[in-house]
Amino acid sequence: MAPACLLGVCGLLGAWSVVMGHPCGLDHQGWADCNRKSLLHAPSSLPSNITGLDLSFNSLVVPHHGTLLMHFPSLHSLNLSSNALLVLRPAIFSNLRALRLLDLSSCSITYLHTDAFKGLGNLHTLLLRNNSLQELEVPFFLPLKALFHLDLQHNVMVSVDTRSLQLMEAVPWVQLEGNPWACDCGAQPLQQWLQRRQAVQVTCASPPGLQGREVAALDSQDLGCPMKRRFPRWVSTAQQITVTHSNTTTPPAGKGGRSWPYLVGFLVAAIGISILIALAAKCKLFHKNFASYRHRPLPETSSIGGSPMEDGSSWDRGSSGRGDCESHPMPRAADLQAEDDDGFIEDNYIQPSEQLPEEEERELHLSI
Repeated sequence: MAPACLLGVCGLLGAWSVVMGHPCGLDHQGWADCNRKSLLHAPSSLPSNITGLDLSFNSLVVPHHGTLLMHFPSLHSLNLSSNALLVLRPAIFSNLRALRLLDLSSCSITYLHTDAFKGLGNLHTLLLRNNSLQELEVPFFLPLKALFHLDLQHNVMVSVDTRSLQLMEAVPWVQLEGNPWACDCGAQPLQQWLQRRQAVQVTCASPPGLQGREVAALDSQDLGCPMKRRFPRWVSTAQQITVTHSNTTTPPAGKGGRSWPYLVGFLVAAIGISILIALAAKCKLFHKNFASYRHRPLPETSSIGGSPMEDGSSWDRGSSGRGDCESHPMPRAADLQAEDDDGFIEDNYIQPSEQLPEEEERELHLSI
């Protein structure tokens, strides 16, 4: 029953195409084959629900404004190869939101507008080989969120910028073979990108010394880039600039790369001298503090009776007589002993209790 239905559908499509008079062939899967028909525009008589359209090897005219195929919003596959498109203008495919494969091979394309693929968020495969593209601008990749396969073989690209390479990191399959790549220092990002992707057969076209060599197999010296050196944190910026500048010239034979031991030795010597000076200063300060805290005996003081204070008391006592003695009693031995804070007892020290009876006896004798 199913084969009979398919035959019936194919017969109806064939009869419909004969009646409508378009030169394209239709199959039961919704594919329209219009290649090599010398067409200037896609036939408007084709069904609008077709899912595949082959317009290769024709003479299509690209409109200056609007879309190229505005009557076929259900297309999943579109082949426009071998048409002289030259320039792709903004949003030329914006109505083909279901498109998954777009073949633009051999279309002599020299320029891609940054919005040329606007609206193709579901595009899976983009074929741009055998064109005349010299460079890829960064916004060209932004609408292609689902891109899996990008074919850029056999264009005239000599370099590619770092930002475009970063965007191509999200594309699993990228073909760059057959371009005249210039293998100089500017190709170092491409060389590193190819090494990460393990891409082969991407060869140099210039300079002559590197012609035919694989870009991924080159290193910084082959590309003529100055080598970057890593410096320890203790090396100053001025020293880094000096060393970097010295790398641009040819070092003398037998002396290149031998200066770092001298620098290390100088730093070690400076640190050792600083430590010795600090130790000497600390030792001197220690001896000074030790000498100041050594125990010394207190100087000998004069006897209590010979002190100026006691002399003054004796003079006052002799001039004022007994009444002054009574009004100013002599200090007791306990008080004198408390005031004596040097801990020594003088030989000529006389207790006040022994001195008072002698004075009273002398005064009694004078009164008699």
